[in-house]
Amino acid sequence: MGEAPAAKDFDIAAQLHDLAARRDIAEAAHRYMRGLDRLDAALQRRAFHDDAVVDCGLMKGTADEFVAFCQNFLGAMAATHHLLGQHRIEISGDTARGEAYFQAWHGLREEGGGVRDLFIAGRYLDRYACRDGEWRITERLLVTDWVKDDPGSLDFFAANPGVVRGGRRGSDPSDTQAQQAGARS
Repeated sequence: MGEAPAAKDFDIAAQLHDLAARRDIAEAAHRYMRGLDRLDAALQRRAFHDDAVVDCGLMKGTADEFVAFCQNFLGAMAATHHLLGQHRIEISGDTARGEAYFQAWHGLREEGGGVRDLFIAGRYLDRYACRDGEWRITERLLVTDWVKDDPGSLDFFAANPGVVRGGRRGSDPSDTQAQQAGARS
């Protein structure tokens, strides 16, 4: 039988630091996605450090410019739904690199009253930094891997008027339930 690894070979402090960094980087990604779908500019902006640069293909600019672009661009749509997939993160001290897969549905309104379903899938190639104890994105390149644009339908919602739907700008059930819970406290 081989010997068990010596306790000195396992650095619990380093492992905890690594796990906390990964958790905090993932939380920045979650703030970003929720900010997009709920049209919450402040939440989306908190995913980025002040000097961050973003290139999404449709525009390249500062974090403030990018957030304004997203909120305006997505705000013209009926709804959006962004999902994160696998997220690879390489940490080096107080900086990191990452690749996060995503899929996004965009509910588009047509001029004649119809709707379209635009699906975009790709990856975020990010750089992160921990400053003042907070991990945020410093650089983002959005890579588009595939796009699908189909006619949409709202028939399901018309046939099921009791279905709870997602909302934006503070009207989502997750926001209104939190407000109600706060009022009861």
